[in-house]
Amino acid sequence: MRISTKGKYGTRLMVQLAMNYGKGPMLLKDIAAKENLSVRYLEHLIPPLKSAHLIHSLRGAHGGYNLTKSPAEITLKDIIRILEGPLSPSECVESPGVCDRSGFCITRDIWAELERTISNTLAGYTLADMVKKYLSTPHYGENQ
Repeated sequence: MRISTKGKYGTRLMVQLAMNYGKGPMLLKDIAAKENLSVRYLEHLIPPLKSAHLIHSLRGAHGGYNLTKSPAEITLKDIIRILEGPLSPSECVESPGVCDRSGFCITRDIWAELERTISNTLAGYTLADMVKKYLSTPHYGENQ
């Protein structure tokens, strides 16, 4: 499995919202500036995150985007699954019926183990963890 730009940029978007948690909504242009990303690209990431109830928007002069729950309650698995889709390296892991060999395939168990490892690793990191990592990096503050 390869994490695409959607997953990487979406995670960065969510980390910025987590860093701002409890301080009010953030504008996409501010997130884009802090992360050196395109506002237009970030706009494409908002709908699936809103549909999954991870973020919500506020309109008006003091509008922007907020997390819907605490950064400690949102995992990287939540974000990546929403933006990337299934975490399985092979379709047969999530849908055994797509392959007539799934009942006796010698590699399917390996793909399933890989999916569990990816899933468990991503589930082991919350946005709160990522904020701690972000704040402890030597380059923190360069784009502030």
